[in-house]
Amino acid sequence: MKRIFTYFMQGVVLVAPIAITGYIIYIIFDLVDGLLRSVLEKWLEISIPGLGLLVIFVLLTLLGILGQYIVTNPFKKIWERILKEAPLLKVIYSSLVDLFSAFVGKEKKFNSPVLVCINKENNLWKIGFITQKSLEELEMPGLVGVYFPHSYNFSGELFLVGSSSVQKLNMPPAEAMKFIVSGGVTRVN
Repeated sequence: MKRIFTYFMQGVVLVAPIAITGYIIYIIFDLVDGLLRSVLEKWLEISIPGLGLLVIFVLLTLLGILGQYIVTNPFKKIWERILKEAPLLKVIYSSLVDLFSAFVGKEKKFNSPVLVCINKENNLWKIGFITQKSLEELEMPGLVGVYFPHSYNFSGELFLVGSSSVQKLNMPPAEAMKFIVSGGVTRVN
């Protein structure tokens, strides 16, 4: 009986991540597809699964094209005037813009995974990403900015560490992030 329970638990460990991932993808798909489902069903008089998602994708792509060429500059000037009047809003907005551009923008910031010695006495190391190669403008020569994502979370900490305590990792940034966020459970390819 104990052996059967062990096999059952191994089956759960194998199937649960796939099933949960599939369920989350289904929920997101259904949620996004459902945003326009009733409108499209009334308009077309038929129900096509995924059509709402396709329409939203096309509309957002067109909006991105329009925004890039028509809206961006005038809107940017108005937005900059608003931000000058509200300094707290400027801090929040610029931080969010920097964070999103670090992950998906043209200037991805988390592309240099490193290993940092946090405690030499106990040989304690932490994996992070260099975000600033020099802190001279902060009058901190010899220091670099290293971002340490938290495991099982989408937050992290920024440490300013001596460049001599930092070792470059020979691994893709996506693998390093996956390893950190999974708490070290995910295998590195």
